[in-house]
Amino acid sequence: MNKFQQYLRHIVYLEDDIDRAAAAAAIKKNIAFRGPNVIILACAIIIAAIGLNVNSIPVIIGAMLISPVMGPIIGFGLGLGTNDTELMKNALKNYLVMVAISIIVASLYFLASPLKLNNPTELLARTRPTIYDVLIALFGGIAGMMEHSRKERGNVISGVAIATALMPPLCTMGYGIARLSLTYILGATYLFLINSFFIALATFFMSKFLGFESAYADESTLRHSRRVVTAVLLVMIVPSIISAIGTIRDNNFETSAERFVQNNKTIGSTYIFDHQVNLGGRNSQTLDIYLAGEALDYTAKQVLLKSAQSYGLHSDQIIFHEEAAVQSINKNEVIRDLNDHYLKKIQELNQTITELQIELAGYKGAQKAKVAADSLQNR
Repeated sequence: MNKFQQYLRHIVYLEDDIDRAAAAAAIKKNIAFRGPNVIILACAIIIAAIGLNVNSIPVIIGAMLISPVMGPIIGFGLGLGTNDTELMKNALKNYLVMVAISIIVASLYFLASPLKLNNPTELLARTRPTIYDVLIALFGGIAGMMEHSRKERGNVISGVAIATALMPPLCTMGYGIARLSLTYILGATYLFLINSFFIALATFFMSKFLGFESAYADESTLRHSRRVVTAVLLVMIVPSIISAIGTIRDNNFETSAERFVQNNKTIGSTYIFDHQVNLGGRNSQTLDIYLAGEALDYTAKQVLLKSAQSYGLHSDQIIFHEEAAVQSINKNEVIRDLNDHYLKKIQELNQTITELQIELAGYKGAQKAKVAADSLQNR
């Protein structure tokens, strides 16, 4: 047991790999919003806005990688952890300026953009934060602070920037302002504040854990800081837990609905040729079932609804669509209609696969370019 404990201490020993002075200097340097950071921020926000506008994941990832917004957030967390009031004020000032400029630029872009979003999935993804986003920001912040403190740095910061995703919520706020949509504005604002707060909180904890030198502060100031952090923590985390419960409920309903449909594809001479799961809150989850073949009578429908209950679905959540069903059927026509339907589905899936392959190729190209640029810079 002693040998195992010694081994654990050996693999988690940090002292030889940590440079606190260099880390603190680098973090303070990245706070400033002037010179290159101004141009980089403007480029990042435009790239992110375009990526969201065209629903392109690789473009959005590129904007996350080049954004300088994380600098003031980590700086604020370090100032809080080391009781450096001046650092906190400077970081907060630069943070607010960056956020304001980002929202203004994004709003102007979406006001001027001629592209209309019929299915803005990437934008919608930034409007419903959950406890999982809290965990991503918290552990991303821990990894980011650990990377800043290492003597030999790697590519962790890039991964943290992608995982915590600060730019897309700012762009989504701009979209909400441009379209006067309170749902987009509030949801994206909450997600951005979650990411910002928990990255700063992780930095605060890590600065304490790694033993960064603290400035003197009286006990009353420390108590006040702890109360403020606790209050903000509750404000941030409670709604995210409620949202996560809704997400889990939706996921469970969708899973149950899919299982129910797969296990009841045929009911006598009737076929479920398509279905649609509708999610929109606890009281608006429904399953649309599209039937073909012979029309179901009342008794057959009751049997099907009873089967749905065994999957956790309520009878009032099942909506039958029998426009394609008839009283007497021609099996050849039914088979032909089904073949036509599934052929169309296959063509749509092939198109989606092609688009994803193109996006994946673009992402791999961007990653290779970044690795090459990092290699040149390290030389």
